[in-house]
Amino acid sequence: MPGLPPAAAPAAEADVDALMIGAGPVGLYAAYYAGFRGLSAAVMDSLPEVGGQVAAMYPERLIYDVAGFPAVRGRDLVAALAAQAGRYRPAYLLGQRAQGLENRGDRLVVTASSGLRVRARFVVVTGGIGTFTPRRLPVLSRFEDRGVAYFVPRPDDYRGKDVAILGGGDSAFGWAASLAPLARSVTLVHRRERFRADQVLVRQVLGIPVPVLTSAEVVAAHGNGSLEAIDVLDKRSRDVRQLRVQAVVAALGFTADTGPLQAWGLQISDRRIVVDTRMATSLQRVYAAGDITAYPGKVRLISVGFGEAATAVNNALAAADPAASLFPGHSSDLPQSLPDAS
Repeated sequence: MPGLPPAAAPAAEADVDALMIGAGPVGLYAAYYAGFRGLSAAVMDSLPEVGGQVAAMYPERLIYDVAGFPAVRGRDLVAALAAQAGRYRPAYLLGQRAQGLENRGDRLVVTASSGLRVRARFVVVTGGIGTFTPRRLPVLSRFEDRGVAYFVPRPDDYRGKDVAILGGGDSAFGWAASLAPLARSVTLVHRRERFRADQVLVRQVLGIPVPVLTSAEVVAAHGNGSLEAIDVLDKRSRDVRQLRVQAVVAALGFTADTGPLQAWGLQISDRRIVVDTRMATSLQRVYAAGDITAYPGKVRLISVGFGEAATAVNNALAAADPAASLFPGHSSDLPQSLPDAS
């Protein structure tokens, strides 16, 4: 997606006021709100791009229940949230899975899968339903980052290429719709006859038209260094055809895992983090917001998550700094100019 923030340069350590674990819409809004409160912030996510489930699973789907938008595409919502947070320059630690947690007095230390250590005054877990890991095809593994990808953060990278998109859900059809005007060719390959994608999106792609191979699966990949072709098996006829492609987008879904967070000692209920009305968890200076939270009456909507993010940040700051006000006032009361995000 154009205009989205890049990951921070690799480093061994980072020190911020607020660390958001999860770069979905709620995490991005929490990063904005931390900046609004005058705090430095970092956003950590196991995925290589921001946007969480929205970017990974339904970037082209219209969302109707976000306040202020009669309808907004997933990718446009993510881009707008990233721009909003970007006013305060949060650090993006992407492709980093949060693992260890240590309480070091006035700082919490979160260790990522790469060994990166992030010190923060408080942590807000905004990880949706946990760590997202793309479902991979073993036959494509040796071409990962050499033609095989699981996301399309920059559609223009596919300009002039022959592209195969694997999958039958919203993300597969969404990427097909986005790449068809740019790529030399786009072919969609799905292992079943029926699609899980929204039917409006399916009709849009079929009308472009994009060739769609159903009851088909990739059985081999070829290339000298980078990807040059894939072999596709027709499961009905058992025939194998070769597609000359320079890129494959494998939109095969994701697995979710809250395992590392459970190891922190958080109170968990049905794979969700239990919080109170302040969005505080069972651990000191660890808060949570969004779909990953559990409390009586919880409603799992993006719009609810935005309110929880502001609640978490304000309460976390008040707990970390007794001199800080819980309620910062209305943003409209501030001088009517935007901070420079250049």
